[in-house]
Amino acid sequence: MFEGLLQPMHLILILIIVLIIFGPGKLPELGASIGKAIKGFKQAMNEPEKKSEEEAKKIENKTKE
Repeated sequence: MFEGLLQPMHLILILIIVLIIFGPGKLPELGASIGKAIKGFKQAMNEPEKKSEEEAKKIENKTKE
């Protein structure tokens, strides 16, 4: 079932290595920074959609006038 690179044992080993490198005190900061990066990435991915919707609304408003 679990084939490939991310087997449960591999994930446990990665977690142990991260704990050794960063220590338990730095993990909340690390998690928060990763969360902010993911949130920023999602916002950047949605930006073109918002811009195109705004442009479509402007064009509709101009054609109605």
